[in-house]
Amino acid sequence: MSTFALDPCIAVIGSSMMDLTCYAKAIPGPGETAFGDLFTTGFGGKGANQAVMAQRAGAQVYMIGKVGEDLFGNSIKDNFEAQGLFTSFLESSSLPTGVAHIWVDESGENRIIIVPGANHDIDPAVAARSVATVASAKIVIGQCELRQEVTLAAFHAAKQNGATTILNPAPYQHLSAELLSLTDWLIPNEVEFSQIHPEHLMPTSDEIIASLRPGQHVVVTLGAEGAAIANSTGEVTRVPAPKVTAVDSTGAGDCFIGTFASALLMEHDPITAVRIGCEAASISVTRKGAQSSYPTQAEMTQLVHRLVSA
Repeated sequence: MSTFALDPCIAVIGSSMMDLTCYAKAIPGPGETAFGDLFTTGFGGKGANQAVMAQRAGAQVYMIGKVGEDLFGNSIKDNFEAQGLFTSFLESSSLPTGVAHIWVDESGENRIIIVPGANHDIDPAVAARSVATVASAKIVIGQCELRQEVTLAAFHAAKQNGATTILNPAPYQHLSAELLSLTDWLIPNEVEFSQIHPEHLMPTSDEIIASLRPGQHVVVTLGAEGAAIANSTGEVTRVPAPKVTAVDSTGAGDCFIGTFASALLMEHDPITAVRIGCEAASISVTRKGAQSSYPTQAEMTQLVHRLVSA
């Protein structure tokens, strides 16, 4: 879509990948060859996943990024159009489209190697100009599959527009103090939390969770245990996830973040937004793939109605 949203919307500055996924009973060890059960290709990339899920959860969404001038890139563009995302700021690169090689075992756990390709060809000035142009963007989401200077430039533009910023620090890299100062909501998982924490502590207690960013907002995703949210006063609230049988956890964190952002845009309180995000992510792990596992718009409408009306 090349037109501009007039209503409050979300801008995602992030990665687009083609997921190449192998399912097997067990992941082979070093030097070992194993038979797999299934191989699939699917749409992924943390930025793309979060953008698609935010749209399915009811938001108007801009995807800002780059893909290659190749078969994967063309397919990703077509998918964004089909999903209803605004793609005015999705550029083409001479580098190949990013790919993610994913292994999933029979318990649903995954291991992933990403090759960024075109995602590392984004100009920080272009990213900032794109965010600045979307004046109706009330929330801007970033991750760490792009070069950090790109996300930093985008967040500077977001704050100048008065937007709320959400940073998913995945895959983990050292975060600059400047980027953290521009981040309103930091949303790591358990491992990323321990990597960011100055004492490398896991989020095993409310006290530890509150200590990560005193005076600022943090949401920690806790897998099957749901999520915990620490507000600016240091109060921590834990939100359990529904008990489900996991098939594939790929993209579940992105599903949570896209849903959470959409719920904030629709002016739900943060705890309710976390609750909606946990429910959506719990649905996603019962299905294979990343975007292919996400709840539909109809499922999200029913889910939100059930939780908000309860």
